[in-house]
Amino acid sequence: MKHAPHVNANAGANAGARAAGALMVGAGALIMFAPFYFMFVFATHTSADIFSFPPPSWFGGAALDNLALLEERLPFWRNIGMSLYVALMQTGLTLFFCSLGGYAFATFEFRFKRPLFALVMASMIIPSFMGMIPTFMLMDLLGWIDQPRALYVPGAAGALGIFMMRQYIGSAIPKDLIEAARIDGCGEFGIYWRVVLPLIGPALGTLGLITFINSWNNFITPLVVMRSVENYTIPLALRSIQAPNNTEWGALMVGAAIAVLPLLVMFFIASKRLIEGLTQGAVKG
Repeated sequence: MKHAPHVNANAGANAGARAAGALMVGAGALIMFAPFYFMFVFATHTSADIFSFPPPSWFGGAALDNLALLEERLPFWRNIGMSLYVALMQTGLTLFFCSLGGYAFATFEFRFKRPLFALVMASMIIPSFMGMIPTFMLMDLLGWIDQPRALYVPGAAGALGIFMMRQYIGSAIPKDLIEAARIDGCGEFGIYWRVVLPLIGPALGTLGLITFINSWNNFITPLVVMRSVENYTIPLALRSIQAPNNTEWGALMVGAAIAVLPLLVMFFIASKRLIEGLTQGAVKG
């Protein structure tokens, strides 16, 4: 009984700390959610309403008018389809080639393995804007200017993806399992396809989500290699209707709101897999 006040004091302190933590997390979530909320709100108002004071804080009735205006300015749904096509192609190619490269680095022993992996990792520190001119020159040489393949083929084997796959495969898949498959007569590609791929689902889900979001939001590469409005991806298409003095912000907001919906849905569906993939491969047995 002598220690009861001390126990109660500790319980009260822990409860206070939990409440403070919950308050901080809630405030942070509110701050992060606010831009999305106002984007959807502004998508339902005219440009005049958006720039009124105070600005609108609740939904209006101009969403369909804004969408019609956007469709007058852009082949909007074609741009959405182009973004979806490019993002899916880049995600599929990235998952295949990066998992294949990660499997090789994690399980094989070959000459110059360490220097080659170091070279792959060193490429991550090069700023992306430094590759703009070489990318344009190479795409022009291949005749891929204004072609969708110029947006997803060059980044199909990124250093981040290879690193993630190598770390996950090396820590989550026992080498004895791979050796047993070799003893049973399974070829190397068969081991990769039948043994490794089914076991690295969390890592594939994480890399796929990251790749899809990066591809969907990519602005610089389409700006460099795309020429016709019909082949613009959605970030470049929305940017093309902005002007110094005549920007229809309501139409722009409704386009941005529609463009962000697939990302929000995908994130909410795959958030559990994302956390699992980021943590599971870093912890052994």
